[in-house]
Amino acid sequence: MENKHIQATEDIPDIVQTLILKASIQKVWNAVATAEGIAAWFMPNDFQPIEGYEFHLEAGPFGKSPCKVTVIDPPHKLSFNWGKDWAITFELVELEGTTEFTLTHSGWDADSITEFGETHAIVRERMANGWVGLVDSLRKIIEV
Repeated sequence: MENKHIQATEDIPDIVQTLILKASIQKVWNAVATAEGIAAWFMPNDFQPIEGYEFHLEAGPFGKSPCKVTVIDPPHKLSFNWGKDWAITFELVELEGTTEFTLTHSGWDADSITEFGETHAIVRERMANGWVGLVDSLRKIIEV
């Protein structure tokens, strides 16, 4: 009788952060869907808001990270693939005098290793903490 070993895969949840910004949806959109806006709070880049556009995030010691715009729906939603594994989505909802901003970082897989040789589980923890600071930087730029 053949002994088949089935490895259970562990789900790693998406990173999701939602915040209410005291600004118009257009002001928030300009900060999250333009090269200058993204560079001000996230990373230097050569982004263009065109579906299918391939760009790079300047990831410091990790070099240029390849990305590709997958959804562009001004001023409500921007999604792009980041590296070989991840997807980033920025969703905006206009509220009365404010804007709800939700960031989702998906594509985590317990069985995967990043281009830099680290497991997704390790990188996810670092990224989850990093996004806290990044969305705080976004708030500071938006609510000037």
